[in-house]
This record gives sequence, C-alpha cells and structure tokens, in this order.
Amino acid sequence: MNKVREVIAFENHFEDFLQKQPVKVQNKIFKIIEAIETLERVPSNYLKSITGADGLFEARIKLGSNIWRVFCFFDKGKLVILLNGFTKKTKKTPKNEINKAEILMAKYYEIKNKKR
Repeated sequence: MNKVREVIAFENHFEDFLQKQPVKVQNKIFKIIEAIETLERVPSNYLKSITGADGLFEARIKLGSNIWRVFCFFDKGKLVILLNGFTKKTKKTPKNEINKAEILMAKYYEIKNKKR
C-alpha cells in the first residue's frame, strides 16, 4: 500500500496506552493508523480536529459500544505525531486529556527546535 503520510509516536505515551488495550482494540487502532497513513482524505469518523485546541486532532476508535481516542497532530503536513490515548467514557473529551496532549505537542516542538 502506498503511504501518503508517515505516522510516528512521540515518546512512549501512545505505546503505554496501546499495551493496556485488548488485542482486538490494538488491531482496530492499527487499522485507523493505517487509514491515516494511506488515505489521501481521512474520513472525519477516523480523524477529527479538536475544537479550541490549535492543531490537535483525535484519531477515533470505536469497537462495539466502546470508544477510544488517540491525540495526534501534523508536523509539516505529511508527518503525523501520535500522543496520548484514553478510553472515552463521556460525551465530551475530558479537558485534562486535551491539556495533556497540548503539553506533549509543545514538548515535541521544543525538543525539535533544540535539535536544529
């Protein structure tokens, strides 16, 4: 399959989240990541921008009645950076999870800018 963008995880937050999930959920998460990597236009039921959070997106995973979210953002358009994930239990995405993702995104750019 042809990749239109690359997906990488920042630090170990995504890995930690992934390890805690049942295999069926992990497989579903990998399917969503593959869609993000290979589809020119990713459907909003897979990837949606977070209102009020600058540049932050959520990868949306649903299995049965359970819902998971993995925060991510685009760096230079073709690179997607995965951040933290969580099990969604409420209608609205918890503010503390968004804050955590925003802090990680800021940290990513801070490290990246130091490497220049």
